[in-house]
Amino acid sequence: MLHTLLSHDVPEITVAAASQAEDKAVFLDAREPAEFNVSHIAGAIPVGYDQFDLSALAGIPKDQQIIVYCSVGYRSEKVSEQLLAAGYQRVANLYGGIFEWKNQGHPVVNPAGEPTDEIHAYNRTWGMWLKKGATKVY
Repeated sequence: MLHTLLSHDVPEITVAAASQAEDKAVFLDAREPAEFNVSHIAGAIPVGYDQFDLSALAGIPKDQQIIVYCSVGYRSEKVSEQLLAAGYQRVANLYGGIFEWKNQGHPVVNPAGEPTDEIHAYNRTWGMWLKKGATKVY
């Protein structure tokens, strides 16, 4: 289903490749604040989707590796398109989003930076894609 949901018009990165780039890349969270405040990838910058504003990226060089994620990859794909249009050169959409990140056993943190198993599952329809090692929050 995810394959047909996305347009695949922006570069995509797998969870495995993103986890190897974690020390070098800037991670942008394209979910809404209520989702980010449950948990997120450590060090991620919340940029949102409905209220996305390029000024949130002030100070990030246009040649910096940027990995954008959301729950499954749809919203982050749309934000990635805007970043590429604004001249950012090394942007990739995390294929499968934070759900796949967690499904593959990678950690997420709460707002205090502490590891947590809680993930905002967006809604019950999308939450079905969050399968392993997570406590779903709605």
